[in-house]
Amino acid sequence: RIEERSGVIAGMQYDGLKKSLARYRQIDKNGNEIKVPLFDKNSRLKPGQTSTVIPFLRARLQQLNDIKNGDSSDVYDVALAGVVQRTKQRYGFKGDSLLSNEFINEINVPAKKRTEQIMVNMERFRWIPADTTSNEFILVNIPEYKLRYFEDRKSVWACNVVVGKPMNKTVIFSGKMRYVVFSPYWNVPTSIINKEIKPGMKKNPNYLKQHNMEWNGGRVRQKPGPRNSLGLVKFLFPNSNAIYLHDTPSKSLFNEDSRAFSHGCIRVAKPKDLAEIILKQMPEWTPEKIDAAMHSGNEKTVTLKELIPVYIGYFTAFLDMDGQLNFRKDVYNRDERLLQMLQQ
Repeated sequence: RIEERSGVIAGMQYDGLKKSLARYRQIDKNGNEIKVPLFDKNSRLKPGQTSTVIPFLRARLQQLNDIKNGDSSDVYDVALAGVVQRTKQRYGFKGDSLLSNEFINEINVPAKKRTEQIMVNMERFRWIPADTTSNEFILVNIPEYKLRYFEDRKSVWACNVVVGKPMNKTVIFSGKMRYVVFSPYWNVPTSIINKEIKPGMKKNPNYLKQHNMEWNGGRVRQKPGPRNSLGLVKFLFPNSNAIYLHDTPSKSLFNEDSRAFSHGCIRVAKPKDLAEIILKQMPEWTPEKIDAAMHSGNEKTVTLKELIPVYIGYFTAFLDMDGQLNFRKDVYNRDERLLQMLQQ
């Protein structure tokens, strides 16, 4: 049942996707879909350049309702570049005007395939648990590589995240955030000890010291500090999957379009900002105090006065904050299986 708080968000998404579904079904019904030719291998097109691809691009964007102008010019002009820039963001690319085969492949996906993708995600939004006890919640969308913080049904803050690799999939579930841990130890999972650390120790007797690690009760842990794999803070919502949010020293990965690199947990691009938002319920935790705790080198756990719902979701089609339809790649290959279940 779709109701208050997160349920209202799900309901708005469901209704919006339903309208988009009708539009893509009509495109499919009309037939004669335009396929934009690809550039030569590794080619890119910049504004001001000309190409025989451009008239096809204009026609396809008009067919998808991204552009109104029926101009058939082969010049990649400023106006078209602006449309491409906005459209690229809807498919999860950087919002620049560089025209590439990766983008063309996305807009070439047939309308029938997009209708199936929309149907699958309408079903997923029906699964979001309604929460009537909290005024705020966190939503992480795995294929979007994005975390959003909601208050009063509105996204008030967002940042990029890194999620699990396809072989270490981040689990879809909901929980309640209970703790913020500053300057955390990283208790290394047994699987990583066996696959990475023990082989590393065989090759290099100083492996633990060089990685700021130590044995602790038969397990390996990494000491707090800027080199810690969890960074300077982690956010816990206890669950059987041992999934949590955390900082990371590997900041460069947040600049990638596709960000499935972790062992399963979720790395946050702006952890200090997230800590400030979460701890605003405890005024004694000022930004200065938060920064000091993150850099103290001594682990400190803060228990929240009010638990914050967290939902880890998987949506490859959704509406953004402007109500625009977005598509993302099915990084864990889950759409087809759900589609088959719906069809059955």
